[in-house]
Parts: sequence; C-alpha cells; structure tokens
Amino acid sequence: MHTMALAVTDGMLHFELSLAYEVFGSDLRHLADPWYDFVACGPGAVRAGRFWLEPDHGLDHLARADTVIVPGWADIDVEPPAELVDAVRAAHEAGARVASLCTGAFILAAAGLLDGRRATTHWAHTRELAIRHPLVEVDPDVLYVDNGSVLTSAGKAAAMDLCLHLVRLDHGSSVTNAVARRLVVPPHRDGGQSQFVTTPVPAPDNHPLAELFPWVMERLDHPLTVEDLARQARMSSRNLGRHFRSVTGTTPLQWLLTQRIRHAQQLLETTDESVDTIASATGMGTATTLRRNFNRTVGVPPDAYRRTFRSRSRFGHLAGHSA
Repeated sequence: MHTMALAVTDGMLHFELSLAYEVFGSDLRHLADPWYDFVACGPGAVRAGRFWLEPDHGLDHLARADTVIVPGWADIDVEPPAELVDAVRAAHEAGARVASLCTGAFILAAAGLLDGRRATTHWAHTRELAIRHPLVEVDPDVLYVDNGSVLTSAGKAAAMDLCLHLVRLDHGSSVTNAVARRLVVPPHRDGGQSQFVTTPVPAPDNHPLAELFPWVMERLDHPLTVEDLARQARMSSRNLGRHFRSVTGTTPLQWLLTQRIRHAQQLLETTDESVDTIASATGMGTATTLRRNFNRTVGVPPDAYRRTFRSRSRFGHLAGHSA
C-alpha cells in the first residue's frame, strides 16, 4: 500500500492541510483498492489556524513514506522549523516523492529540493520565492509543476489540482474522475494561475502618469500607440517608457495589452457579446488577435475562460438578487 504522509507543524495553512486529507485520507477503497495509507507526521500536537491536530507519527516517519505532502506555510516571512526542513530533505533522500501545496514550496526550497528545478507557488509570492532562492526556476503562471520526485502547486484551489494529479499518476484517469466527481470539482483545469491574477490600474497619485491611466482606460477600444500615450502625457516616448517602468514595472505596450486582456476578461464574465465584438471593444481588432493574445496571457482561449467564469458570475448575480 502506498504511504502518503502529511508533514505538519505549527504554522501550516489549514485549508491545504484539510484538502490533502480529504483527497488521500478518505476511505475510497471502492474506487481503488488498496487506496492510500494516509498518516500525519509532526513534532507533537500542532496548531493550524484555529484547529489542533494530533499527528500519528513524528517527523522522522516521513522518511518511511512513499509520498510526502507539505501543506502551505502560513507566514512566509517566518523561517520554517529546521526539524521540518531536515525531515523533508531526509524523506526525499530516502526516495520519497515530495509535493508542496501553495506556499509549502518555501519549505521545499529551504530544503534545497527546488535548486535547479522549475517550481511554482501562490502567484502573490512567486517573486519572493525567486528572490530568496535564485537557483529555483520560478514559474508564476502554472497551476502546478511536476518534476517527477518533486512537485509544487500554486495557491489554494491549485493544491487540489496537484492532489488530483497525484491520484492520476497513481491510479489512472478513471479513478481520478470519480474522485473529482465526489468532490464536485473538475478533474483537470486548463490554463494557469495567471487567469486568476488581478492587475489593477495603479492608484491615483502624484506620479507623472496619474492622469494618463484613466485616459487610456476610457479609450481601450482605440488603436493606441506609444506615441499616442506620450503625446497625451506631454513627454517623449523615452521618458514615458522610463516612467512606466518605474510605476508599473513594465513597458507601455505591455501594460496596455494587459489592460485590454483584463477588460476582455470582464466582458467575457459579464456579457454575452461575441468574441468579435469583444475584440473590437478592447482594441484588439479581430477575434484572431484577441484569441492569440488572450491564450498567451491567460493560458486558456476566451471561450474556455467564459465557460469557467461566466457560470460563476451568473451564480453570484442570482445570489445577490435572492438575498
């Protein structure tokens, strides 16, 4: 029987912890027998949020597991316990497959398991992970990364994607589909976490571009150029680029494309307009151009995005009317 060990200490995120337990700790022998021998390993009674957990074994037991799951680490500014980092490293050296959920990637990185490997974590913390661990190839766009013996997931719901991926590796697609139906989640989601990242316009301020941003947002359906933006901002294209880099961290054209994509997302979520109409309304010109840029930026085609988010928007709309 495959032993699935959950590494737990104080400071773990309870959502990812309980999610892993729901997938691997439930008795699903009617789907696949044997299922998993699921154990929790920790230094003693640990606290995750408002919940207390009594581990089955000490952290040294991780080295006996076939797979080790490291849940999210609640505060990435706090160094994880050395005993946890050492135990995770020892488990991997003993041959265990190690998977982190959300910010659990910081623990794997501290153990040196991500050096020279591609990895991900919650989009809000990918930059910090890259800064602290320059040997790690951080990919901020994917839902999870499978390096064989080391796996990492993006934030929150992406942890479910990775857990189902592990089930798929161990038991096949048919069992995974049955588990997903039981949990009322899709067995596989297309695209990456970039489709869930919001990119707001910088807040009004005294910076030189403060008046330019709202002007652009009102004209996203126009074929704007860098020269148009520079003229409106009353500066040279070179100075515009410098200020854009300082305020937004990117170039004028990339920022403009991002705003067009975000506006397209909003229209896909809240209207029934065709892709051609949305392409025109967002300044993309044609549906082909919109699809190409949308797919490259968000990770899924506009139609797939609408199927995923339109139903959720409608549900929220109906819920608001029934309240």
